[in-house]
Amino acid sequence: MSTDPKNTVLDTVPLKRALISVYDKTGLDELATGLHAAGVQIVSTGSTAKRIAEAGVPVTEVSEVTGFQECLDGRVKTLHPRVHAGILADRRREDHLAQLSDLEIEPFDLVVVNLYPFVETVRSGAEEDAVVEQIDIGGPSMVRAAAKNHASVSIVVDPARYDEVVQAAQSGGFDLRARRRLAALAFAHTAAYDNAVAAWTAAHFAAETDDEDVPVFPPYAGFSLERAEILRYGENPHQPAALYADPAAAPGIAQAELLHGKPMSYNNYVDADAAVRAAYDHAEPAVAIVKHANPCGVAVAGTGEGIERAHAKAHACDPVSAFGGVIAANRPVTAALAEQIKPIFTEVVAAPGFDEDALEILSAKKNLRLLSLPEGVEREAVEAKQVSGGMLLQIADAVDAEGDDPGTWTLAAGEPADDATMADLAFAWRAVRAAKSNAVLLAADGATVGVGMGQVNRLDSCRLAVERANTLGAAQTGGQDVSSAGGAENVSGDGAPERARGAVAASDAFFPFADGLQILIDAGVKAVVQPGGSVRDEEVVEVAKAAGITMYLTGARHFFHG
Repeated sequence: MSTDPKNTVLDTVPLKRALISVYDKTGLDELATGLHAAGVQIVSTGSTAKRIAEAGVPVTEVSEVTGFQECLDGRVKTLHPRVHAGILADRRREDHLAQLSDLEIEPFDLVVVNLYPFVETVRSGAEEDAVVEQIDIGGPSMVRAAAKNHASVSIVVDPARYDEVVQAAQSGGFDLRARRRLAALAFAHTAAYDNAVAAWTAAHFAAETDDEDVPVFPPYAGFSLERAEILRYGENPHQPAALYADPAAAPGIAQAELLHGKPMSYNNYVDADAAVRAAYDHAEPAVAIVKHANPCGVAVAGTGEGIERAHAKAHACDPVSAFGGVIAANRPVTAALAEQIKPIFTEVVAAPGFDEDALEILSAKKNLRLLSLPEGVEREAVEAKQVSGGMLLQIADAVDAEGDDPGTWTLAAGEPADDATMADLAFAWRAVRAAKSNAVLLAADGATVGVGMGQVNRLDSCRLAVERANTLGAAQTGGQDVSSAGGAENVSGDGAPERARGAVAASDAFFPFADGLQILIDAGVKAVVQPGGSVRDEEVVEVAKAAGITMYLTGARHFFHG
């Protein structure tokens, strides 16, 4: 045999001897039984060997192979030449085979390993010592060794592939193409594991400040993503795209289950994520309707009202734009809500569940995508945005700044708001965060009635919010009758709704000049909440006082560039 490994390739390698060491015992009994039936000799460690023996399968303890017992509470089990030489010997090379013979070491054809649950331990809130103990040493070493030597060895890290392993053992082994594929999966597995360890240790051991009130951005940040789905295309048909999920992240739209309808598109995911973000900003039953990542309407149900009422009010904000939109609810979809959605062309409905009747009603719409959101949906504490050449990281925006509590707001003009008006101001302040900056949002009765978003100046945002409030209501479009929502009872002489009149307004950042505020005043807005902080705050406040409207300053800002 040539000593040049390029000249000789072992295509199919029979599985005669396997090394199995797994933390996750899922499917282990069936794997061991199937391998034994196929004539595979099994070497194993600790609790894995015990489990295999309990299944009635002959197994050799790794300590019998190494001649050295496990020690240090299991920290050292497989870190031994009789293990790693058996994995790493390149059987295309005569000198490697000769050394194995001289050292009386038997090679392994198959290595089955999965690692300690580091990510799960971190997520559980365990103490530092407990987390450190879950940093696997021997496991990744065996995985990487077997993956490196894929020319001779098959490496399996996923219990979902055990059936494939047993079939290969029965049919003569894995061919080279399969071993390469398994090796690539194994390297990805250890990379994700090492990234999780690196990120955690960087955050905990490499702090750049001793001030607990100052967020620490560690010197290293990494992301390990697993491909979840190939998408038809990206934002546009000429762009290939895929969805990747982060196993270490809090669950979100990437982990949602598609219950019905066509596969999700790239734009569906973007809009659904924006809608979920908007709906989940509210504690009350809430619905957000989104188009092109901006809200067409956001609303909360009142006391004693169901999620269907929140949807009716959200839809009434802009029935025109809601056509072909994405709906997210922070409560399960009821049959009543399903009946409301059914006649409206909608791309996606995302919610933390669907009542059986609701699922039946909406499943009648062939192309409507129904997404069941995972339990515990939340935004990551740190969010990232890709830029050319790198990433921007920041503490994620949430409605949790000191100025987000209405109790901290400063009354700058007018009379203190009554309870109903203050409730609408608080709702508007939460809802405006969902719109792209610059954003100005009008609200009444716990619902948006007009949204000016994504403008390059606040003056245009004010104009757009008023225009949309007064031209896009349900009364104009023949939509659902929700006349008690959104100030629809205010109509002009020609019967057109003037929903801006009597509404409240929220601005995501300060008014740089008084002209934008004047547009809201002229439209009949009765109260405004805004961050303040402009060099012309005094001028803006004086205009509010002269008009007799209420104005609160929050001291907090919620730009959303997307």
